[in-house]
Amino acid sequence: MPLELIKEVNGVPQVEPLTKLQKIHFRSLQPGCDYSGKYIQGKLSHISSLTCGNRIATLNVGLQEQENSNSEINTINVSFFGKLAKDCAKVFYKGDTIAVTEFIVLSSSSTSRDGEHCLVLKAFEDLPSTVYVYVKSVRDFSTQPMSLVSGSHYAYTPLNKLKAGMVVNVYGVVKFFKPPYLSRGTDYCSVVTIVDSTNADLTCLLFSGNYEAHPMVYKNGDIVRFHRLKIQIYKNETQGINSSGFASLTFEGTVGAPITPRTSNKCFNFTPEDCKMVETLRAWASANISLSSTLVKLCDVQPMQYFDLTCQLLGKAEVDGASFLLKVWDGTRTPFPSWRVLIEDLVFHGDLSDIQRLQNLTVDILVYDNHVQVAKSLKVGSFLRIYSLHTKFQSLNSEDQATSLVLEFHLHGGTSYGRGIRVLPENNSDVDRLKKALECARLTANQCSDDTGQLDYEDSFPSSSGSVSLYEEERCQQLSATILTDHQYLQNSRLCTILKQKAPQQFRIRAKLRSYKPRSLFQSVKLHCPKCHSLREVPFEGDLDIILQKGAAKTPNTKLQNASLYDSKIWTTKYQGGRKVAIHFVKNNGTLPLSNDCLILIEGGTLREIQKLANNFHSVIPVKSGRKDLEVLDLSAPFLIQGKTHHYGCKQCSSLRPIRNLNSVVDKTSWIPSSVAEVLGIVPLQHVFVMTFTLDDGTGVLDAYLMDSWKIEDRNWRKEPFSIPYRSSIPGAKTGVWPNLTGIICQHFTRLVKPPQFLLEGTKLH
Repeated sequence: MPLELIKEVNGVPQVEPLTKLQKIHFRSLQPGCDYSGKYIQGKLSHISSLTCGNRIATLNVGLQEQENSNSEINTINVSFFGKLAKDCAKVFYKGDTIAVTEFIVLSSSSTSRDGEHCLVLKAFEDLPSTVYVYVKSVRDFSTQPMSLVSGSHYAYTPLNKLKAGMVVNVYGVVKFFKPPYLSRGTDYCSVVTIVDSTNADLTCLLFSGNYEAHPMVYKNGDIVRFHRLKIQIYKNETQGINSSGFASLTFEGTVGAPITPRTSNKCFNFTPEDCKMVETLRAWASANISLSSTLVKLCDVQPMQYFDLTCQLLGKAEVDGASFLLKVWDGTRTPFPSWRVLIEDLVFHGDLSDIQRLQNLTVDILVYDNHVQVAKSLKVGSFLRIYSLHTKFQSLNSEDQATSLVLEFHLHGGTSYGRGIRVLPENNSDVDRLKKALECARLTANQCSDDTGQLDYEDSFPSSSGSVSLYEEERCQQLSATILTDHQYLQNSRLCTILKQKAPQQFRIRAKLRSYKPRSLFQSVKLHCPKCHSLREVPFEGDLDIILQKGAAKTPNTKLQNASLYDSKIWTTKYQGGRKVAIHFVKNNGTLPLSNDCLILIEGGTLREIQKLANNFHSVIPVKSGRKDLEVLDLSAPFLIQGKTHHYGCKQCSSLRPIRNLNSVVDKTSWIPSSVAEVLGIVPLQHVFVMTFTLDDGTGVLDAYLMDSWKIEDRNWRKEPFSIPYRSSIPGAKTGVWPNLTGIICQHFTRLVKPPQFLLEGTKLH
């Protein structure tokens, strides 16, 4: 309890709760020090009246040290806040002896005038401050824990000024985070990476036994304020950890949004200066940081996708010890029939009749491993944000109905890529929008249920009676195939027959094109690895800028400059904290070539700077300083830039080699991408067009992929067969009557992909 009364008999306490703690004299108190396991003791010399400024109860008292009455510092001021202040006001009397444990010392404006310190107590689980009052008789009353607040002025440190050992207050924009998860011990852990206007970033690793004490970050772009953050060096990287008295506030990062602090503390300090700081960071972030949103509605989800979902929990059930079922909705309908988990044998929590009315609008999500404990604690009806949710197709076979494809939703175990679940508060702006969408969707669903008893969505797709599949992680993978121009010798096959066959096989089909994805042409361009057959998105400029900015935050190693392979030049930017940019000009037989034949290596450059250099030099490679040599910066970014052409490499298949291996390139004027990739141990990715066709012939439904290679130099994107679906003249596209498709379908099976994948070749729409 934050407040305890100890009865004295003839001046002797009946219990001694402080015997295992160390007593601290007033003259030894210093701001910023850790006083865990220590206490102070003294007599109440004066007690002010209880005030309620800004609706926060405050009680100020003077505490006089008895043992060192002749000391220069024998009296200190102590402030209590909130519920603790009210409780103390009921029992404090002048002359009483009190003791205080687990406190924080802060400097105040009165220090220079009267030699007194300001002592601030915080009462919460992470810092269990306790006040002991020695009284001759005990009065009955109840107390509850209350967080405390200081009215002191705080100074904030820019992120590029942080040094190991400092305990600082900082502001920053969230660029990456992991929701709180249970660590290997008893505490919850969360990770927050922030950046500020100095373009320096800081990763903070925060621990707390109280889940709600963690920063309430809901998406990238949020703004956080951290007080008493300790700075340390871990694996040569600056890192922030929570120290004694750590506190946080979180704000929405959208320009013009209300500045409402999010925190579990009931009391905190927030001034007009803080408000101005938030507005300044919002404006800076909107102009300088491009944060790609991963929030997706159910109506826009695609198979083989990772995304964040904002939804409401309608029901839950434990499937087994390693998986847990969540039934959710967001007011929209998935473009594909969704997978249903059998719940007859499960202990289900939720209104099944309500879920039945919304059957077509709900989806079943299975969460695994470390997320199960969080899922169990969720309340039905709460609003959730689920991070890095995975979708995939699953084929279902049944004796009384044709084989069909359904869309599964999985939240895999672990915390990679910020994977997790977070409960959103009722006053969150995203929740407000979700509530409006849910209200409209519920009204529509009820009307359709009254009129027809069943939404037409069920008529379009057979409902699934599948059971829970085994948990496995899959990557989006495809195999290219040779175009077949003569396939008349093959007989037409039914889709239900194809789905039951073992790979590899080839079939001739005639089916109805039900839908295709993506609808926008640029979204169909992917990066394909010819070795492992993985697919990845082509990064947007905003994503590249973040990757390069992170590399630009590191100072180039001067020992790696002016080597036999290259000459080096370093520039210092006028702004951005004096950022260092190193450019290494690669030689050809010991001499520097002309700029149109010259390859340069840039270290610490931003996207805009690299683009300017690529327009003036033959090729550009972003690099970083390694221990003994320069290295390729990051395969998330291009490993080679030639004009406006970006060449990427596969992270899984590449085995990066040092930059000095460029010496083995024979032609140091052409800088052929395949030659550069080979000497650097990089497996280059190919640009390809990929589309998904959902086909139906009345006997079954399957999802087939259409892939075509694309040379980077080819700017004519509208070529067959990919131009066909994007033309406005597609038969029946405007009326919703989809055309038939005739062609060859190839069934592939690899050790990396289950179930087999289907690829279309030589297709024709009619």
